[in-house]
Amino acid sequence: MWALFWVVALGALFVDLAVINKHKGKVGVREALVMASCWVGLALAFGAVIYFVLGAGKAAEYVTAYVVEYSLSVDNMFVFILIFSYFAIAPENQPAVLLWGVLGAVVMRFIFIFAGIRLISAFSWIMYLFGAVLIFTAVKMLVKKKKDFDPGKNIAFKIIKKLFPFKEDYKGNNFFTVENGRRYATPLLAAVVVVETADLVFAVDSIPAVLSITRDTFIVYTSNIFAVIGLRSLYFLLAGIADKFPHLKYGIAGILAFVGVKMITAERFHISAPASLAVIICVLSASILASYIRKQ
Repeated sequence: MWALFWVVALGALFVDLAVINKHKGKVGVREALVMASCWVGLALAFGAVIYFVLGAGKAAEYVTAYVVEYSLSVDNMFVFILIFSYFAIAPENQPAVLLWGVLGAVVMRFIFIFAGIRLISAFSWIMYLFGAVLIFTAVKMLVKKKKDFDPGKNIAFKIIKKLFPFKEDYKGNNFFTVENGRRYATPLLAAVVVVETADLVFAVDSIPAVLSITRDTFIVYTSNIFAVIGLRSLYFLLAGIADKFPHLKYGIAGILAFVGVKMITAERFHISAPASLAVIICVLSASILASYIRKQ
């Protein structure tokens, strides 16, 4: 199953990052919807393979973990929209930034997942800490405003500006540019660095969330990577319809709070993967429905 996963995942990453990434210009909502549907379909197809090979229990854990990760990615993409807006990254250059963002996410997820599982195995109290982090994040998400995130205050971005002179008005597609014999960092490099550091912060929330569903390394990692593969298409989709779902963040916060409580109370109360999936889908559906009703 590990071999099959790597064949499918690497093939999907190649198609997404090497083939589709050659697309130039702004990606429309309809095209992004088709792309996102294809990646979700691929993830569910892999879930079907898990069902027939590893059983219904593991398949339920996989689908639940995938839905959690994909849902949390929605809020991440809103942050990416702010980053691109702040650095004035042209639509035709955004896929390049997202490419590096996806590759960085794959590596960081690998490190965080194996480290998280080792920590939980060695120190059982870590589960309570992870649960508290998720609940805190949920509360913070409810009270904060999207504009609270300021890419200009990112520590990594400040380090870049100290290491290299920064060319704010550069409009090309290179990470560095040379003028009058002097090398300058460009907004494209700054956007990549801020996206990577933002994804590092996101992993702190998403990995504990999926570990509340299962501690099976194979299920945790495969669900994460299939969610990551669809990030670029999800970004372009949300960039076109972000204003249509103002209540979606409440649903995401609700999911974080639910998995946080589940993690803290795991020793006393067991909530099965199918039951968790049902709760998560209901919370997401309610937030989407509320957004739709508000628009009427």
